[in-house]
Amino acid sequence: MELAIYDYIIASSAILILSFFFSEIARRTNVPSVLMLIILGIVLNFGLDAVGLTLPASTQVILKFLGTVGLIMIVLEAALELELKPEKYLPILKAMVIALIGLLASTWVAALILHQFIEGMDMSSAWLYATPLSILSSAIIIPSVAGLNEVKKEFHIYESTFSDIMGIMLFYFLTGQLEAGDHSSGLTGFAGNVVLTIAISFVASYLIVLIFQNIKSHTKLFLLISVLILLYAVGKKMHLSSLIIILVFGLLIANMRLFFRGPLARLLDLRKAKQIYEGLHVITMETAFVVRTFFFVVFGLTISLATLASVQVALVSLLIIGSIYVIRYVILRIFIGEDLLPQLYIAPRGLITILLFFDIPVVAQVEGFEAGILLFIIIATSIIMTVAMVADKRRTGKAMRQAQDLPVGYERWKAPTVSEVE
Repeated sequence: MELAIYDYIIASSAILILSFFFSEIARRTNVPSVLMLIILGIVLNFGLDAVGLTLPASTQVILKFLGTVGLIMIVLEAALELELKPEKYLPILKAMVIALIGLLASTWVAALILHQFIEGMDMSSAWLYATPLSILSSAIIIPSVAGLNEVKKEFHIYESTFSDIMGIMLFYFLTGQLEAGDHSSGLTGFAGNVVLTIAISFVASYLIVLIFQNIKSHTKLFLLISVLILLYAVGKKMHLSSLIIILVFGLLIANMRLFFRGPLARLLDLRKAKQIYEGLHVITMETAFVVRTFFFVVFGLTISLATLASVQVALVSLLIIGSIYVIRYVILRIFIGEDLLPQLYIAPRGLITILLFFDIPVVAQVEGFEAGILLFIIIATSIIMTVAMVADKRRTGKAMRQAQDLPVGYERWKAPTVSEVE
């Protein structure tokens, strides 16, 4: 049995409509819409099996394509919302430090666990496998924290975005060291790569803004997104840290008054540039929503629940999950203090984790590693975040109701007497 083109159109439209309702449910209940999309994909997979249909062989390629475009859109969406003001510098720096320490510590502990329990896993491969498992998923976090107060929401946006970027950089640094062998340039070469990427990012970003502000076509926003995706892909081919290009462009156009000063200010048409920013913000949000929807549904379609039915999978996964939250507790306790709810439990793994697993070099792949570990950690961390968000919403709602129920006391004022003044 084969599906006709109209069946695909009907299915795609229905999935997008359901995703919209999932977003509304998520907004009201704090249950992440991404988790609902994954469950929808799993249900659809059972449905396809029931009617004798199989997924096309190109499903993994489609998943990787959707994930890459989704990653670009999500990082751009986050960057467009980051205001670089003096009062924001400390929160941004704190989030960056927390993300970096959390990434390195979680990767190190996860690598030790994998090396200990997975047969044939040396430490080089263990670090490569552990890195994706240690990266926060901005694709899940950013749409899920909209209901938190402004300070906590901004912290999670900063932290997850930095975790994505630094995690990808760490993964490809490790990959480069593995593939280069004795000819590796080490940290010096990696630092040079990052500096070169940042320089290219600023030059390209300035040129894009100055050129596109003079384009009068009404279709220039998708042209702009195409240029950014092209730069990302070319940068990957040149082994640059391409995600920095997307981040720098988003920061530059969102903070034009900061970056266009002196002689550059005369080249900028602020009114036209603001129109580009506003239109780009809307299109980026819409595109990220569509791509994220199909990515996680397709991911759900590819999940084999049978891979979870293993004692070793459960043991290794639980050890890694336990280490994630212990490390996170220590770091947040040091940098944030006692108010750790629900931040402590907002540490899901997702889109980046899946994408990077596809990119593990053949030379580093280990037959003894079971994909169920990946699935277990992604699903478990998403569920833990869901429970924490729902509990926090109830706790906040209860506190507000108690505050509203308390009577406001007052006392009639009277003028003080002479004796009272004395």
